[in-house]
Amino acid sequence: VPPTLTPPLALSCRYRGLTLVLTFLCYTSYHLSRKPISIVKSQLHPNCSALSPNPGNDSNSSTWCSWAPFDGDNYKELFGALDNAFLVAYAIGMFISGIFGERLPLRYYLSGGMVLSGLFTALFGLGYFWHIHVLWYFIVVQVCNGLVQTTGWPSVVACVGNWFGKGKRGLIMGIWNSHTSVGNILGSLIAGVWVSSAWGLSFIVPGIIIAAMGIICFFFLVEYPEDVGCRPPLHHVRVTSNEKDPEVVTSNEGPLSITGQSSMDRSDSPTEPAEEPEAISFLGALRIPGVVEFSLCLLFAKLVSYTFLYWLPLYIVNVAHFSAKEAGDLSTLFDVGGILGGIFAGLISDYTGGRATTCCVMLVVAAPMLFLYNHVGQNSIGTSIAMLVTCGALVNGPYALITTAVSADLGTHESLKGNAKALSTVTAIIDGTGSIGAALGPLLAGLISPTGWNNVFYMLIVADVLACLLLARVVVKEVRGWCSHIARKRGYVRT
Repeated sequence: VPPTLTPPLALSCRYRGLTLVLTFLCYTSYHLSRKPISIVKSQLHPNCSALSPNPGNDSNSSTWCSWAPFDGDNYKELFGALDNAFLVAYAIGMFISGIFGERLPLRYYLSGGMVLSGLFTALFGLGYFWHIHVLWYFIVVQVCNGLVQTTGWPSVVACVGNWFGKGKRGLIMGIWNSHTSVGNILGSLIAGVWVSSAWGLSFIVPGIIIAAMGIICFFFLVEYPEDVGCRPPLHHVRVTSNEKDPEVVTSNEGPLSITGQSSMDRSDSPTEPAEEPEAISFLGALRIPGVVEFSLCLLFAKLVSYTFLYWLPLYIVNVAHFSAKEAGDLSTLFDVGGILGGIFAGLISDYTGGRATTCCVMLVVAAPMLFLYNHVGQNSIGTSIAMLVTCGALVNGPYALITTAVSADLGTHESLKGNAKALSTVTAIIDGTGSIGAALGPLLAGLISPTGWNNVFYMLIVADVLACLLLARVVVKEVRGWCSHIARKRGYVRT
């Protein structure tokens, strides 16, 4: 019979739910504020000849309604520069952000970053009302926004990791990670409301939303279970050199059980107060097995995902000839697939124990699906919907798994001996490396798209294959582990 829940444990369960909901809403608002730029691109350089006659009788009838400086023939390269300004700043800032995240109060760091993100997002939209037509203004705002948005991911993953042990981490984080796709969907829908009338509001409204969520986070987020008198998950128990890591012993049993002794008894037993462990160094985090492989895999996986994030609406406008709002609404189906893919990847990886193998299989299937979407995806609206959902699931599933469950697993790896001050740094390294790919993808799409959309998709397929190959060593290790387990189970090998 399981022991009766004591008040601190019941309190822990309640705060766990609050932590999940708050961090979900926080990162939803981060992605909600990133999405408008992809929706507004088609309005910054629309096909003016398809609109009403030029009121100024300008000889250039094809660009009179475009927003300078995006009214020239090089507008795709300028859009790529806008994306790259944000994403390069984000990639550089991410490596630094994790180090700060380990050493500063997460609540202050996260809420401050959200308020600043709201400010810079709104400043981009204010360029419409202030009639700003110089490229440097939008570039500077994008760079600043990219830097402050790095406060989000290491903070929310570290906060969730503080409250949850391994258990069913893949499924829990797969569901929780749907905040990325939910934010993209809401950002598309909100931006679409004003994209054709006053596109500045497509940025200002999301900016207000993320700033408001930052204020809510400041008042209600609880960083650690100990802050409210609750018991932490086992991977936060400091382990001595003479003691095995309890989470290694019970990695499949969840955070509330332990071999040979109940966690309730252990928490009540008198122990010497352990010295606070030092935060792990950057090089120390790189030495954790699997960090380098998953980081490089994420680089190419995120390259594909962010190319879709920033260029899919414009692709739909150019190829399927939908309006800006219709293309924005249709592009949300890619994120619907991302939600399903993240949950599916987490569930399968929990069941099999093969995080790398799950990612690899999905990436292998994603490559031909991208080819098919480019060639037959626009044949009918039904085909387009089905292909977008499928591609979204296969592209974003591995991306979601690596940035959540894999990052949390590696940040609480047994080699750390129970040191809880590594999760934010490991998460930042993995996501920071991935963000290099996120910066390269839209930039390459902007450079390649003038030669034809087919070449853009070939680039994405190559990136998918490379992401798969980079995980080959980890996949082989997982397969060997399964074979050894089967051999022992059938008595072929003595334990």
